[in-house]
Amino acid sequence: MTAESFDGLFSIRGKVALVTGGSRGIGEMIAAGFLAQGVKVYISSRKADVCDATARRLADTYGGQCISLPADLSRMEGVEALAKAVSEREPQLDILVNNAGASWGEPIDDFPEVGWDKVMDTNVKAVFFLTQKLMPLLRAAAAGPSPARVVNIGSIDGLKASRFDAWSYGASKAAVHHLTRFMASRLTKERILFNAIAPGPYPTWMLSTGVGFGGKTDDVDWASIGERNPSGRVGTPQDIAGLATFLCSRAGEYVVGQVIASDGGTVAAA
Repeated sequence: MTAESFDGLFSIRGKVALVTGGSRGIGEMIAAGFLAQGVKVYISSRKADVCDATARRLADTYGGQCISLPADLSRMEGVEALAKAVSEREPQLDILVNNAGASWGEPIDDFPEVGWDKVMDTNVKAVFFLTQKLMPLLRAAAAGPSPARVVNIGSIDGLKASRFDAWSYGASKAAVHHLTRFMASRLTKERILFNAIAPGPYPTWMLSTGVGFGGKTDDVDWASIGERNPSGRVGTPQDIAGLATFLCSRAGEYVVGQVIASDGGTVAAA
């Protein structure tokens, strides 16, 4: 039997990726991990100044190309503008990470319609339509030696009930998980591979606002949050970027249509 080659099994070097919501939090962690491994990365977020600053900082820290393409993905105009901006710069897109997200927390008696619409528009509608608008670039990448990859960022709140009053957030993430399976069922045959990651507690602005840290991510007691986790800690950039890298590399090529929790055991212990 001929010996199989395992060279470059986890390599994503030379690929082109778009990470939405890439200016902070989990999106920034994934973008940093991709850059460190030789990927050309586009990041997008609603606030142009923040997106631009993050792109410069990541490029300075990890080298390579990190390009800011600000866009408001809660609106179709923003979705279309982002897809157009990428299409004007690249003939193909190897990796799309749909990470941009919003949340809203209020008791059920007071929960407003805007808190439903904004979250659903950003977390679900934008995932579908941005992927749709980028299909020509994904198909172009899929015609090459490696399938194109789409990684949708869900949440463990889409796998279990949250302790927060984030009614639309949990529902939106459950929708993202099922949308991922639906897309995989239709598009795997085109060599566009869809998977979802469902993060648990990570040191992000969004979690910080929920646990009373006021949005701060530095110089706050993340250890106290990690103590509640079966693994005894919150997630790190290596955890989330490592999983995203696996899914986008040759090593993850036979993993399709899955929702993988990156949560230190939270869902398993629930």
